[in-house]
Amino acid sequence: MSDRVRTYSWEDPFALRDAMVERSGLELMQAMARGEVAPPPIANTLGYRLVEAERGHAVFECEPAEYHYNPIGTVHAGLAMTLLDSAMGLAYVTTLDTPTPWTTLELKCNFTRAMTIETGTVRCIGSVIHPGSRVVTTEARIIDAEHRLLAHATSTILVLGG
Repeated sequence: MSDRVRTYSWEDPFALRDAMVERSGLELMQAMARGEVAPPPIANTLGYRLVEAERGHAVFECEPAEYHYNPIGTVHAGLAMTLLDSAMGLAYVTTLDTPTPWTTLELKCNFTRAMTIETGTVRCIGSVIHPGSRVVTTEARIIDAEHRLLAHATSTILVLGG
């Protein structure tokens, strides 16, 4: 048995929250996509990154790796769920002009194809379906480089203030 080691670092998780005071959600997410604002620690933990942000739209990329694997030799569904939740949540954040507290209330996911190291880079594309004032609905898809669907989801976001 050979041990594998993975080391990574992250920045203050509250710096992103504090930066929201100075910018709209779209401006902040675009700055994160450009590497000007540090991502939340979960992104470094799982190895994914925001690559695009437009109003009502967010795209993440990730390379499935061995450290994402479950005991049956595929990427754990938790990686896909986290990518989907992140893309849907940040698609909503891009619609905010001022900081507004919110939370994912419900998430429904379908897996259509297993991810492995051989899958290569995947893209998770999130969009706002309904931008309500108290309840927001969103959707996201994970695709591979050949545009094959790997997973898709919908979520309900509860707006807590604003």
